[in-house]
Amino acid sequence: MAVTVAAAAAMVGALAPTAAAASLPGGLGPCLGDDCPATWPDPNSDDVIYHDSNINIFVGGDYLVREAAAEAEGKIVTLGKFDMTKREGASQIYNVGVAGGGSRVPPPNGSDYLTVGGDVTIQSGKRLLAEEGPNNGVVRYAQNLTGTVIPDPVHDADATDPYTALRDELTAASHCYAYDDNEDHRRPATGTVRNSGSETVFTGDGTSALQVFEVDADLTTASGSQQGIVFNGVPDGATVLVNVYGSTRDISTYMGSLPQSGLREHLMWNFPDATTIGLKGTGQFQGSVLIGQQSSVATLAMSGTNGRFYSAGSLTHTSEGESGGQELHAYPFDGDLPDCGEEPSPTPTPSPTDESPTPTPSPTDESPTPTPSPTDESPTPTPSPTDESPAPSPSPSSSESTPAPHPTPTHSWPPGPPHPEGQLPDTGARGGEWVIGGIAAGLLLAGSAATLIARRSRRRG
Repeated sequence: MAVTVAAAAAMVGALAPTAAAASLPGGLGPCLGDDCPATWPDPNSDDVIYHDSNINIFVGGDYLVREAAAEAEGKIVTLGKFDMTKREGASQIYNVGVAGGGSRVPPPNGSDYLTVGGDVTIQSGKRLLAEEGPNNGVVRYAQNLTGTVIPDPVHDADATDPYTALRDELTAASHCYAYDDNEDHRRPATGTVRNSGSETVFTGDGTSALQVFEVDADLTTASGSQQGIVFNGVPDGATVLVNVYGSTRDISTYMGSLPQSGLREHLMWNFPDATTIGLKGTGQFQGSVLIGQQSSVATLAMSGTNGRFYSAGSLTHTSEGESGGQELHAYPFDGDLPDCGEEPSPTPTPSPTDESPTPTPSPTDESPTPTPSPTDESPTPTPSPTDESPAPSPSPSSSESTPAPHPTPTHSWPPGPPHPEGQLPDTGARGGEWVIGGIAAGLLLAGSAATLIARRSRRRG
């Protein structure tokens, strides 16, 4: 919801309006339906009482299950293929929709638990399950099926048609959340981030309704091992946006609980540039994940994730070493993110001939004189950067078992400057601790109050 200058001034005496806030594109994020829970418990194995019709996991490319990964809770959509090839000795099943342990808020019975735009391939001797006791759903697929799926799957050549636009929309939104204008300026941070070696500490300003953090390094120890993740100075009800910059990023953590109730449902980890993302660790990772690059491959080996998982690229759900039982759990995202409106095409590529029309041949030219075309005298104007038609996205791959990451992002947005291994800079002003000046602090305070007053109601059961 946008907040005007007049409204902000009238409500809190502000000198300037706060930035407009909005939800994720396509209605993604909150729980949908008439029986959503009022509060979301930590992962548990209680009886299923509530349901959520919204997408919990969206993959714009291929969804691969490897090693000993176990479950993916909530409604799942992948535009590419779904391929389950687990290691010998691992569990014979992979659960989708409903999980034995998690939020225990699956999609409604009889609805689509997994929707696949490509082939579904289940390794011989393994089973893909979309049921648990009285809870059951549908696996809907568009192309070919190999292997065992329970209950009986449904073939539908148009299975993912309602969701194809989400891929470009998520790419544009990820860029918008990280860069605040068309000049690719990073969105200003409101807090600082420090890597102490054993943990990464995010410290907010204590007042802003939208807490923005900027990360330019891996969230690991200097040796690449696990570390803690801590949030301080985040007011109750605030949205936390962590923009993780760079073309290759790793997070390895034993992260567990968060400092206050409700922060999990208001926390978004945004990867606007990365084409290679590694997420691992023995903890329960808190918050939702957004990956914007359509050429990206995210390798997820965390013990558990608790939040939405939206990737415009491909996802490999796997495990490390002898571990097993990795799960994605269904939790909503209820935060207010920057209002991106109608995003321009992220990759405008005007032809060189748009600016350099072909000259008309000279009368002394010995070649036959061509008939001049209208474009010789009237060059086509360069497309406006406000063009609202996004470039067509590449179709998901369906020919290889393991997607290979592309070395270059699909967008020209530059990654942040390199930093020494294991060293994480302060955010807000790269190279030193970010300090809010007197005038800026006043604007943030006023804007925060306006946003908090203007927050819209979420649809709940």
